[in-house]
Amino acid sequence: MKNNTSEKTPKTIDDPVEAALVKKVKRKTLILKGYRLTTAEILYRMPDYPSFLQTFVWQDLDLAPRFPILMKFLDFWENNLEGPLHSVRVGSTSILSPKETQYADVQLTLH
Repeated sequence: MKNNTSEKTPKTIDDPVEAALVKKVKRKTLILKGYRLTTAEILYRMPDYPSFLQTFVWQDLDLAPRFPILMKFLDFWENNLEGPLHSVRVGSTSILSPKETQYADVQLTLH
């Protein structure tokens, strides 16, 4: 018999302010781990009108140059959505570089 108390389950945060704070902390952690702001312009064919192209813009933090999060999204698209992909253009930039992070020489406290 398996003990379910040792299994970790994702914690649901009901307070929207706390949820936003957790999301912000996770975002900063990802940025410090090398994730970059990535934007993809996705052109796809309309299912009912295959001669027409529609644009979808996707943006998230991802790891260059392999872009695993974008690739996972595109796999989901191809397996679950009807509009076949035509082309994807990707742009990525660092939000925070090592030279922009440094220790402060002084710490001041205001009352």
